[in-house]
Amino acid sequence: MQTSFSLAQLADPNIAEADAILRSCVHCGFCTATCPTYVLLGDENDSPRGRIYMIKEMLEHSEPARREVVKHIDRCLSCLGCMTTCPSGVHYMHLVDQARVHVEKTYRRPFLDRLIRSRLAGVMTDPRRFRRALFAAMLAKPLAGLLELVGLKPLAAMLRLAPARLPGRGAVEPGVFAAHGPRRGRVALLSGCVANVLAPEINVAAIQVLTRHGYEVVLAHGEGCCGSLAHHMGREDEALTAARQNVDAWIREIDRDGLDAILTTASGCGTTMKDYGFMLRRDQAYAGNAARVAGLTQDICEFVHNIKYLKYVLRPPLRVAYHPACSLAHGQRVTLAPKHLLSEAGFTVKDIPESHLCCGSAGTYNMLQPELANRLRDRKIANIDKVTPELIAAGNIGCITQIAAGTEIPVVHPIELIEWATGGSAPKALRGGVRADAFGKRS
Repeated sequence: MQTSFSLAQLADPNIAEADAILRSCVHCGFCTATCPTYVLLGDENDSPRGRIYMIKEMLEHSEPARREVVKHIDRCLSCLGCMTTCPSGVHYMHLVDQARVHVEKTYRRPFLDRLIRSRLAGVMTDPRRFRRALFAAMLAKPLAGLLELVGLKPLAAMLRLAPARLPGRGAVEPGVFAAHGPRRGRVALLSGCVANVLAPEINVAAIQVLTRHGYEVVLAHGEGCCGSLAHHMGREDEALTAARQNVDAWIREIDRDGLDAILTTASGCGTTMKDYGFMLRRDQAYAGNAARVAGLTQDICEFVHNIKYLKYVLRPPLRVAYHPACSLAHGQRVTLAPKHLLSEAGFTVKDIPESHLCCGSAGTYNMLQPELANRLRDRKIANIDKVTPELIAAGNIGCITQIAAGTEIPVVHPIELIEWATGGSAPKALRGGVRADAFGKRS
């Protein structure tokens, strides 16, 4: 793609970065086939190629973001399916991230939109606030229909996504979990924000699998939100502050006793953590350590798949539909490890038709764009139903919550199934149903 940035503009390293990305696009249109919003709406402006043109015009003219441009950028899920498909290697993720920062700096959103976004950024990244918000949402769930009728669709979506019962207080606190037997390695695990409140059993399962196989697990003091939610809302300062906080926490652990890897059970977090080196590349105080942290970051399934001595004591022959979270499949290009793990554990893994299309979760997308998110969820569940699974596995808490809101089929994280197969309890979502009683608890 031809660009016309001035030399003065190109002196800005962000514009130079955008220029290089824009010039790599050859207008081929392969991205349109894998873009969920284009597939749903058929609007060129809601395709990666269309958004790239709009971003180019906005940045070239150094103009404030216009409402129409903001509408189409906001509709982007950042699923990154376009990057998997693109034959030219266009780094759309970094381009749309920069566009979102420009939007937040130059466009004044309507009051309600600003309020909702600021509350989401403040609440979902703080486990204590998030837990209190869940309690309030649980009480207000009956009002969801009324809120939708009066035009408060994001608020209605939040209430519908909230669980009917407040999750138990099972969050894992910072500390060190000793390896069982001889120590084979030492890893850090991101405790996370949303997952540690909604489904703390996921991190518990990860810790059990790791310690059972000889790994000491550290939940580092001082770590916090990975920064993903703020990052994808264009709140650059907040995202970079979160990244620096985590880099500091994990570098302390690296310097203290070394780390073989930094792990996460939420693939949305992992995609951002693996990008810390890029995000902080111009921060002289953090660039080197951020790159070290990014280089050590792995998804839990990515890491466990490389443990060649997994001890399976149970092989439940259940039929599992594997949903590849976009952040894992497209953002990190981790596609085979989770499926191989599940197959080796004895599960019958089924690929879902149109598996490359997003489920509609995408961080806060299912609250900020509920109509499109629900259409994508319904399409995803219809495709899942075609493979008649007994349960669904997904490697991201957002996907788990989104899909579970539209189906009675249990939705679990793959690591919960590996924990079960290597000697632990059946996943919480399976207890009392889906043949879990036939296998029971093994220890």
